[in-house]
Amino acid sequence: MKVCVIGTGYVGLVAGTCFAEMGNDVICVDKDLEKLENLKRGIIPIYEPGLEDLIKTNVKEGRLKFSDNISDAVKESLICFIAVGTPQVKDGSVNMENVYQAAEEIGKSINEYKIIVNKSTVPIGTADKLREIIKRHTESPFDVVSNPEFLKQGAAVEDFLRPDRVVIGTSSEKAKKIMLDLYSPFVRNQHPIITMDEKSAEMVKYASNSFLAVKISFANEIANICESVGADANLVRLGMCADTRIGTKFLYPGIGYGGSCFPKDVRALIKTAEENNSGCEILKAADKTNQKQRERFIKKITDKYGENLEGKTFAAWGLSFKPKTNDMREAPSITIINKLLELGAKITAYDPKACETAKKIFGDKIEYAASSYEALKDADALILLTEWNEFRNPDFSKIKSLLKTPVIFDGRNQYTSYNIQTLGFEYYEVGKS
Repeated sequence: MKVCVIGTGYVGLVAGTCFAEMGNDVICVDKDLEKLENLKRGIIPIYEPGLEDLIKTNVKEGRLKFSDNISDAVKESLICFIAVGTPQVKDGSVNMENVYQAAEEIGKSINEYKIIVNKSTVPIGTADKLREIIKRHTESPFDVVSNPEFLKQGAAVEDFLRPDRVVIGTSSEKAKKIMLDLYSPFVRNQHPIITMDEKSAEMVKYASNSFLAVKISFANEIANICESVGADANLVRLGMCADTRIGTKFLYPGIGYGGSCFPKDVRALIKTAEENNSGCEILKAADKTNQKQRERFIKKITDKYGENLEGKTFAAWGLSFKPKTNDMREAPSITIINKLLELGAKITAYDPKACETAKKIFGDKIEYAASSYEALKDADALILLTEWNEFRNPDFSKIKSLLKTPVIFDGRNQYTSYNIQTLGFEYYEVGKS
């Protein structure tokens, strides 16, 4: 099929590349000329395992192209995906300027029947709004489809190529048939393609992310209670997860969720609920707990060293909001490091992929190490903020020799299975006093 994807951010780039990988002819559109030139050469702006190789292969094979001409891309394509950014506004609502502008450009460019598919995360009712905008500019036939994405950063390529489910929201039988054909190669694993109305499809995205955010915040609330009463949150989690009704995922205590989806989507759904006079107390509590979890971790440090951290240096392992990505949007590391700096501490940080991203956030306010062990030299303590695989089984003897004092603040409970106190460490974790 002939497909164009408007927006070469995280979602658009993964989607366009994976559609090309399945044999479709894809044009990815963006306004950033430098970014487009880099993409043509196989230089990608994000770190996502497997994506770079797929882009190079499909560009070479001629199935994947990059352009700044949205009009030509729309005219050449049957299916036009909108995958532009929808940043959060201070009040929790979503800035829809990019989406509406894309719809305007599509409307001006339509020359025959098209399917316009919204892939961006947008408020419920957006499909109707897109239909109105496009109708102002064309008399050609078209359909609007809602097709939310469910990509996990660090596993996005695998998620797209072998999805748990595909959700297609449309009131058009013609559009539904074409979308089913487009996605059929991706569900040979027998996972479902679920069709529904547009508003329900838009709601699925918010409901899914908000539910997972609630699970994380619930795990952290239980961990906090465990610290107070003397229980071990790690053991409690094992007992809970053995119940098949509960499952094992998203119940790890830590320093809270971050990224471009969970925080923004929870707040957007809260805003939608408030605008429609609907209660959303659980979502409000989840958001509040997530913020407080970072404060609790900082308090573990200040309880040991006091509020004045002048003269103290901390080695930070991990900066990205999760492993296998260089994304630091809403990362707990930002809140924690900024507060420690405010209290007078010095920070030497290491992250396998996010140091360049961090430089845009912290500048020269912190130091950047070339390796995890280099970050430890002459530091008063190690603070672990992101659970990268390479941090999971370190050389504790080497850690001890490099630190001034053998102290670890573990924000991701990576070392609970080790009896590292017997190795001479002072060890602070989440969910255990």
